[in-house]
Amino acid sequence: MDRGECAGETPKIKLINVAKRFGDKVVLDGVNLSVMPGESVAIIGGSGTGKSVTLKCILGLLTPEAGSIEVDGREIIGLSNRDAAALRAKFGMLFQGSALFDSLPIWRNVSFGLTQGRLRDSANMRRVAQENLERVGLGADVLDRFPAELSGGMQKRVALARAIAPRPEIVFFDEPTTGLDPIRADVINDLIVSLVVDLGITALTITHDMVSARKIAHRVAMLYQGRIIWHGPRDRLYDSGNPYVDQFVQGRADGPIK
Repeated sequence: MDRGECAGETPKIKLINVAKRFGDKVVLDGVNLSVMPGESVAIIGGSGTGKSVTLKCILGLLTPEAGSIEVDGREIIGLSNRDAAALRAKFGMLFQGSALFDSLPIWRNVSFGLTQGRLRDSANMRRVAQENLERVGLGADVLDRFPAELSGGMQKRVALARAIAPRPEIVFFDEPTTGLDPIRADVINDLIVSLVVDLGITALTITHDMVSARKIAHRVAMLYQGRIIWHGPRDRLYDSGNPYVDQFVQGRADGPIK
């Protein structure tokens, strides 16, 4: 049983027997996972195991063939366009490659989700952008710069500021430390931890980075062959007792994962 459910608390996100296939290829084969309010959960697993597909199903970008996905106790599969749009207002997203708009200055990138890309109320949007950039350790000097003028680590911080600007209830992190050196990766990890605490957000991360998973997550779940084969507190990640998890987190070629 996941954290909080024993006390009768409604999970922020709950997946029940979620299945997804593409043609003959089964990607998700009965995924079960709950994420409680204010909890940070990391999903780990090898390439092609379905981590990104799981995220896209929750975001409504893909529709599962079977199973149930609930947000705040409400079924989200099959929502009308209007209800789906209202649901997405609860979500923030940090994309793997940051996905900043090259043609827009930093302040417009950060405020994009608040204005739907329209240029309006510029003075107020610049102020909002600056406030959120300050939360991720960037100053007003970057407001009028463009993404190409920033390092990869700074771009990741800008993307993080954009993700939190609308004050979402849930933020999804897609490989947040990919492409960063260990020091810059640790800066991003620290920022994620502080934002979860300070803003009270619920976080769901997919990652290959075990250092990141252990730092940012309260709980870790491993996805293998379309199912969650283990989940537990981050402190048990290297002492799981599960041979698949042990092989993966230790990066060993020998083991049950081929």
